[in-house]
Amino acid sequence: MTNTAASRAIEFEKGDFVGGISPAMQTIEIVLAEIAPTNIPILLVGESGTGKEMVAKRVHELSKRRNEPFARISCASMNSATISSELGLNRNGNGEAGSVAAGTIFLDEISELDASCQRNLLYALPDGDTTSRAGMLTSRVVSATNRNLDEEMRAGRFRNELYYRINGVCLRLPPLRERKEDIPLLVECFLTKHAAGFARPRPTLSPRTLRMFLDHSWPGNIRELENVVKKIVALGDEQLALAELDVTPTPPEKSESGTGQSCSLKAAARAASREAEREMIMKALARTRWNRKRAAQELQISYKSLLYKLKQIGFEGTETN
Repeated sequence: MTNTAASRAIEFEKGDFVGGISPAMQTIEIVLAEIAPTNIPILLVGESGTGKEMVAKRVHELSKRRNEPFARISCASMNSATISSELGLNRNGNGEAGSVAAGTIFLDEISELDASCQRNLLYALPDGDTTSRAGMLTSRVVSATNRNLDEEMRAGRFRNELYYRINGVCLRLPPLRERKEDIPLLVECFLTKHAAGFARPRPTLSPRTLRMFLDHSWPGNIRELENVVKKIVALGDEQLALAELDVTPTPPEKSESGTGQSCSLKAAARAASREAEREMIMKALARTRWNRKRAAQELQISYKSLLYKLKQIGFEGTETN
């Protein structure tokens, strides 16, 4: 990732977007930079908590509409009357449908819309004709879903025509378990964010806690990770905040004799050396926001040596700069 892309990816001032060093997130960031200035509708697909709203806000901030409103519509709570109101489709005093001020509309969980809501939305969306009409949305539309819309269409629960209107470009947001190399960067960002929000000193997490983060499966994805980090900042106690985190502890290393009852001084020294080395590596990676080449320079070892040592301590992430 370039320095420019890396700095953009950790900005909280612009929609709280947090990208990452994983190939999937670097690709998404590149695609967003290309399509955000256009008006093409975007469909975001991913599990709950993968950051779909953050990406939608990122699209808005990178677009030509960045100074106009960003509106989030929770489709799960909409009915035919409320969605018309939210979209500005209610009739005005002249009997004509109103129009929505240009900006970006984020349709969260669009698959939750019932048939009547889908019909109203379909009428409001442009159909490819550049001619504007009463009741037509002039806003940029970004939609999101955690369901498989292909299956929803086959089951008759989602209109084919609406799918093709909202799916100008489809981006899949990977779950956190598929992009674990981004966890240190995300943790750093969330620590900074919530330390500022609580007006507290920014804590530094122990290597053991970071290892637990890397070992956890994160079924709640980024939302779950942020909640845990927020709890750490609020409580000021890592162990108390991590008590409910379902992580299988790493088993202690066996002694050279294999009995687990005794350990030679030489073996104890080696184990202590490995633990100290691991802690130094994790701290260097945290300081450099997981930039491995910079971390290797700080540790005064070669880049290849750092990658080898990361493999030794059980972290085989993607080789990125």
